[in-house]
Amino acid sequence: QVQVVESGGGLVPAGRSLRLSCAASGRPGSIYAMGWFRQAPGLGREFVAHISWSGSDKYYADHVKGRFTIFRDNGKNTVYLEMNSLIPEDTGVYICAVAAYSPPTAWGTIPGYDYWGQGTQVTVSS
Repeated sequence: QVQVVESGGGLVPAGRSLRLSCAASGRPGSIYAMGWFRQAPGLGREFVAHISWSGSDKYYADHVKGRFTIFRDNGKNTVYLEMNSLIPEDTGVYICAVAAYSPPTAWGTIPGYDYWGQGTQVTVSS
């Protein structure tokens, strides 16, 4: 079992930045590939970004490329999502997920992750 806990959400005006954190705790010594998804009101969960266990491979959804950066600190078992130039369309619940067993071909899709956090609310005002 892997526990996933997000933090860092809040209310910010458009154009500002916000950094989200995701701590994953499971079997001691385990390091996982992880991803971020967003769920806007009334919409489904959509992929935002993914990072491999080593941090060497990163993938982004087109609508966040150039604005969001995913990175990790394996010493703290924590993945971060730095969100810059926020726009109102970025509003939603940001959910962190762990790919503990799924193959790399599934990363970036909902079935590609085995454990999910509860999410943290991000609201961008216009």
